[in-house]
Parts: sequence; structure tokens; C-alpha cells
Amino acid sequence: MQIQDLPYKDPGVPDARSGPRFLWWLGRNQLGGQFKALAWGLLHFTSVAGLPFCVGFAIQAVVDRSGSRLALAGVVMMVCGFTIALGDTFLHRAAVTNWITAAARVQQLLARKTAQLGSALTRRVAAGEVVAVSTGDVEKIGWFVEAISRFTAAALTVVLVCVGLVVYQPALGIVVAIGVPVLALAVLPLLPRATRRADLQREKAGRATELASDTVAGLRVLRGIGGEDLFLDRYRRASQEVRHAAVRSARMWALISGIQVLLPGLLMIAVVWHGVGLAREGRITVGELVTVYSAVMLLAYPLRHFEEIAMAYSFSRPSAKRAAGVLSLERATDTEGSREAAVPTGDLYDPATGLLAPTGCLTAVVCGDPDAAGRLAERLGGHAAEEGTSVLLGGVPLDELPLDSARTAVLVQDKDPVLLSGTLRELLDVPSSGQVTAVEALNAAQCGDVLDALVQGSLDAEDPMDARITERGRSLSGGQRQRLALARSLITDPKVLVLDEPTSAVDSHTEARVADGIRSLRAGSTTVVFTSSPLLLDLADRVVLVHDGEVAAVGLHHDLVRKEPRYRAVVTRETDEEADERTALTGRPQDRKTALSEVLDELEEIEETA
Repeated sequence: MQIQDLPYKDPGVPDARSGPRFLWWLGRNQLGGQFKALAWGLLHFTSVAGLPFCVGFAIQAVVDRSGSRLALAGVVMMVCGFTIALGDTFLHRAAVTNWITAAARVQQLLARKTAQLGSALTRRVAAGEVVAVSTGDVEKIGWFVEAISRFTAAALTVVLVCVGLVVYQPALGIVVAIGVPVLALAVLPLLPRATRRADLQREKAGRATELASDTVAGLRVLRGIGGEDLFLDRYRRASQEVRHAAVRSARMWALISGIQVLLPGLLMIAVVWHGVGLAREGRITVGELVTVYSAVMLLAYPLRHFEEIAMAYSFSRPSAKRAAGVLSLERATDTEGSREAAVPTGDLYDPATGLLAPTGCLTAVVCGDPDAAGRLAERLGGHAAEEGTSVLLGGVPLDELPLDSARTAVLVQDKDPVLLSGTLRELLDVPSSGQVTAVEALNAAQCGDVLDALVQGSLDAEDPMDARITERGRSLSGGQRQRLALARSLITDPKVLVLDEPTSAVDSHTEARVADGIRSLRAGSTTVVFTSSPLLLDLADRVVLVHDGEVAAVGLHHDLVRKEPRYRAVVTRETDEEADERTALTGRPQDRKTALSEVLDELEEIEETA
């Protein structure tokens, strides 16, 4: 896999049982790139390790006054220099490729999981957690994946050099062969503490990221209630905790780095001290002493990769654990489904509550519990958070359909829809039937003032469709964002459209026009609206009251207001005290106006019968 081949057609099915298993899975899926980096790494490191032997050979040639051997040493050194440059260049190229492709694979996996889970993701994982995983954690995971091949090449080179020194000069080679493993393993006792400090730093950084994300998202509200300084102080304290944790972690890694510098220096002193004694005794030549000394000095270069792999693993392990935690989340239903991909039509029916939305009708659902209404709306779209009886569309269980087919058949708009940054044209460029134009959808959602606001906010956009929308539409009011999201839903023209409180943030005059627009544009199509607004309820073909998880009443708005106290309590926001007062005045759980209306209805029925 090369960078130009990204993105992956299929990033694969990750092993998300734990962080280390996820890292191992990533490494196994990049074996080609790992072996390529390993080969170039071996060429580079062995060429570097060959220089001491060339230098020792050249010095001995000078001592022996051998011009031919000196020339040969010069040629070999030139070849080593060329292979060092060649290996380093392509090692860097292969390592960066492994880093980027691993990070891209993780990002694709996260994006796919986010699309599968939908709105259920943010209920199970904090939004800041997802942001932290898809940004900083991805880089740390990629760092470890690409460092594996370089570490392996460095470790093999160290082994080859130690073996070569033992064969070349056993008296000094044995000292090096014993001392190098001690150098490599000396920092192991410190790694657990360094890892714990890195984990603590990562945890605090994640909390600070979540706090920053939540503060930015609610900045408008915080300013309205005067809580901006309070939350900024909280973030300031959180960032200071991150700084203190980072300093403590850096101190430990600085100690490890110091040991990695000190111990090779001590080994070099020991080799020189012992080597000088051997040279005085005539047991080794000057060239052999220089060769061993140079080899020990250059071994510090590949040994640095032992420290790097330890740091990479320490930082990437908690990141991989967080990524695996997100990737291990599963939908309540299978995304592949057991039926063939098809888009069924017909009545929408929920066996769990008894809710029926006849085809081609505008059905309004009244539910006293907003959270229960949100869960029911997601169930109707096949996004159930828990396993249970599936919703039926035309008698076909949505849970048995592939996820793409279920989402094509039923579209659910949350009560808090998100607008992505970009132009209005890009916002409305969504999969659709092609039967509803952008102008029709915008008109039905009463977005005229929204278009004017976008044009005024974009100096270089004469056409409202080219006006830019800021991140999450923060430059717009809540009602404007809500209407743009409604227009986006209307333009898709799904078989079944489920709207959860689509007009909760607009005034009553605009709400009445939006209600008329939805009814006229969706005429002949199945639409389910969760609302308690009398303006929307009065236009519905069918009103359903859901109480305690079951359908309690079905009818028209004006009938249910008169006859169903629980419905009236939700729609009119009537308190228990008000209901008791009305009952005490009339002797019945209804007011005088309602009683008079019922009498007039009875008189009209008598006249019609006569």
C-alpha cells in the first residue's frame, strides 16, 4: 500500500479486544511495508556498522605502510557511505509510508464505526473522546507501527556487530557482547513507571480535550448565562494538570535518555582501558583497537532505537486502548442484515409500543418524556440502542435489512441535528430521490431569512447556495440551524421521514408556516413527527399519544384535547394543581369551555340525525 493508493477500499475488521492486540493487528496488515522498511533499515544500519571495520583496516594499513590495502579501505568506505545514504533515504520513505497508511487505516475504521453507530455513538462515548482518538491518538498509533521495522533492523544490526566483534577480536568482542545487552536492558526497570506517567498524562489530556470541546460547543449558552469565565477557569486548571503530568513524564524519559548516554560511555571507557592494556601486551593491533572502539561508539546509534520503541509503545498503548474501545462498540442489530438489499414500502409499525404510521399520512406522536421520544424515534429508523422487537415497514423488519437499505427507507432527524462546515450547496448535496429540489425544500422549511443571513455573512458570495456555513452552524441562531437541517432532510425525500421536534427553536408564526410546508411537500409520503406543538398536531392526519412506553390514545388533535387528560396535560403543559382545580370547579376532569363544546357537538349530531 502506497500513500497515493489511499483510502483503503476495505480497512478490514480490527482486533479490538485490547490495545496491544489492536497494535499487533495493524502491524500484521502492513507486512509488505514492514518488510520493505526492515530491508532498507538493515542496509542502512549494517553500512553504518561497517564503517568501524573500514577505519580499523585503513589505520592498520597505514601502520603496515600498505598502499593497496589503504586504497581498498577507501573504496569500501565510499561504498558504505553510498549505501548509508541510500538506505537512510528509502528507510525514511518506507517508515513515513507505514506511519501514514497505519494512521489512515485507523481513521477509516473510526469513520466507518461512527457511520454504523450513528447518534448512539455519542451516548456511549463522549464526543471529546472521539475527537481525541481520531486526532492525537491516531498519530501515536502510527508512530509505533512504523517504529517496529526500524527497531527490528537496529536490533538485528546490534546482534550482527556483537557477533562480528567476537569473531574479529574475541578478547574485546566478548566485553562488548556482554556490555551491549546490559545497555539495552538497563532501562527496563524504569519503563513501567514511565508508562504509568505517560498514561496519566494521556488521561488528563483527554479530559482537557473533552472539556474544551464541550466548552466550545456551548459557548453561546455559556455567554448567555455568564458562565464563560467559570468554564475557562476549569479548562485552565485542566490544562495545568496536563502540563504538570507532561513535565513529570518528561523527567522520567529524560532520565532514561541520560542512562542511554551514560552507559555506552562507561562501556567505551571499559573497552579502551582493556584494549590499551591488550595493545601494550601485543595481543591486539592498533587497527583492531580502533575498530572495536569505533564499533562501540557507533553502536549508540542503533541502540537509540531501543529507547524510541519503548517510548512509542508507552505512548501508543493507551491510545490504542482508547481506539479499540471505540471500535469494539457494536450496534444492537447486524449492519449486514439477513435479507437482500431492498427498500420496502408500506405502513410503519412498532410492535413494542403499538405505534402505527399509515403509509402516505402525516402522523404526529406525543410523548411526555423527551428522552423516551428520542429513543422511539431512533427505533423507528432502525437505530435501536438495545436489542428488541424490530420495527416493521410494510411487514419487513428493519433489523433484518442491510443498514444502507434501512437508512434509505427511513430517515430520522434528531432533535439536535448537526450542520457541517462548508457551503450551503455542499450541505444540501445529500443522497436523494431527485423529486424534491433544493428551492422547494428551503421554501418548505421557511429558510428565506436564513439565506439572507448567509449572504450577509459571506461577502464574496452573491448566490446564497455558495455562502459558507461555519462549523456546526454556530454563526446562525438555533431556529435557523433547525430549519436548514429540516431542509436537508426534506430534500432527501425518503419513503418514511421521522422528525423529532423539528420546530422547537422557532417562533409560533414561523412554526405555522413550517408545518404547512412539511404537510404540502410531504403529501402522499409517510411522515412521523414527534412534537407537542398544537400547530403541528392540528395539521396531522393522525395523532398518537405514547404513555409509559405504549400507545395510550389515537385520534385527531381537537378530539384528544377534549377527551384524553394525559394528552391535554402534555400539549397544554397543564400541571397537576391546575387539573385538580378544574376538576373541583366542574366536577369532571375538563374545563367549562370543553364541556360547552361537547354539548354543542351533541346538538349538531341531533340536528343531522333529524
